[in-house]
Amino acid sequence: MTDNTQNINEHMPHQTSSIAHTAEEMRAQFEHLQALSRTQPINDWATRETQLDNLEMMLSDNQSSFASAISADFGHRSESETQFAELFPSFTGISHAKKHGKKWMKPQRAPISALYMPAHNEIQPQPLGVVGIMVPWNYPLFLAVGPMIDALAAGNRIMIKMSEAAPKFAQTFADAVARYFSSDMICVVLGEVDIAVAFSELPFDHLLYTGSTAVGKKVMAAAAPNLTPVTLELGGKSPVIVLDDANLESAVNRVMMGKTLNAGQTCIAPDYVLIPRRYHESFIQAAKDWMDKHYPDIEHNPDYSRIINSAQFTRVKGYLDALPSEQVHALTSIEANSETRLMPPVIVREPALDSEVMDNEIFAPILPLIHYETLDDAIHLVNSRPRPLALYVFGEHQGDIEQVRNRTVSGGLCVNEVIMHVAQHDLPFGGVGDSGTGAYHGKAGFERLSHMKPVFVQAKLNGMNLLLPPYGGLFKKAMALFLK
Repeated sequence: MTDNTQNINEHMPHQTSSIAHTAEEMRAQFEHLQALSRTQPINDWATRETQLDNLEMMLSDNQSSFASAISADFGHRSESETQFAELFPSFTGISHAKKHGKKWMKPQRAPISALYMPAHNEIQPQPLGVVGIMVPWNYPLFLAVGPMIDALAAGNRIMIKMSEAAPKFAQTFADAVARYFSSDMICVVLGEVDIAVAFSELPFDHLLYTGSTAVGKKVMAAAAPNLTPVTLELGGKSPVIVLDDANLESAVNRVMMGKTLNAGQTCIAPDYVLIPRRYHESFIQAAKDWMDKHYPDIEHNPDYSRIINSAQFTRVKGYLDALPSEQVHALTSIEANSETRLMPPVIVREPALDSEVMDNEIFAPILPLIHYETLDDAIHLVNSRPRPLALYVFGEHQGDIEQVRNRTVSGGLCVNEVIMHVAQHDLPFGGVGDSGTGAYHGKAGFERLSHMKPVFVQAKLNGMNLLLPPYGGLFKKAMALFLK
């Protein structure tokens, strides 16, 4: 135990546990946190900042153990990817909240009609109480810490259900939280699907879930009897539109980065590419060259991650096995290996739109190429499908880019880039339609996990008595002026 954790723990009460393993323990800890949230709301910035400091300290002290645990769950996860895609946005997110949170929590003046002056309006952010966070397995660190940042900055207490598909990291994270946080602030819940179901049924003040659309519907249904508001980040098939004038080398470079990161197991990974047919061969060759450059000897390359488990590997391999062999273009000389769960990237050329690889979120390094004749055709295809979590467009012509921006609806959009919008703390992150509801990160997350209470402050001298009965001539003249 570091000196940091010793100092933190000196002031920690121990009447309850920071880790729950059973439904009974989970409910007891929820009741404890809920009672505290009602009797001891965290309305001061100093306490909130201290919790963010503790979170930052926990991350800093446990970087290596967190990366090792994640890698063990995956069978191999690149430590560099964990640093880049999980630790880096976590640290910058904490810094952003610490820099701006004190300002965010102050009551803000709101406009008021001249009819009600000299009264004034305010919006007062208040902690909701207890926030539930359901964490997926693909980025189990960042997708726990990201919502924690927003919840702590907003003055909430937290319960976190870790993914049963990443058990080694779940236990490592839970142990760390228990060392750095009081059980009066945070509880980590471990367990299988039955515990997750019970977790989603607790009457949280807000519940944030990241995962599949199918499970997201169940989470929303479980929350409904309690009228628990939810934020659902649900992924989906994020398309890439490569315009006719795009720099193909640049497009391939960014798309392949997004598709190979975490072996494609990213909710906002490029899912399929819409591109003029004449560029197909060039795209495939450029993708092969890219793999040779960035992942040489992929079988033994420490930078390339594995598929999380055998069930996911079998699912993805099934997508490929169902396709005609002539449609599948390998980008390396290595074949998929079920024992090590190595899944080398492949491009699928012109799969049927009703094939499994086009019906389902792929969540693997499989990249379909679909041709389009006109930009209208590409936009129509995107709009004919459920609204995606992200959309990516590559090109130079501003008129065409504006068409894509204005005529499609997606959770987020990047121009000549992929994925990077998730790391922008001044942008909200979330889905729309089948890809989710609500958004968080930065100020948007602070407000999402706060009650933004409207406050009307009346002045000592005001004209409200003129509107009391009996309604005489002055009242009638006033109404005649404003009722049209």
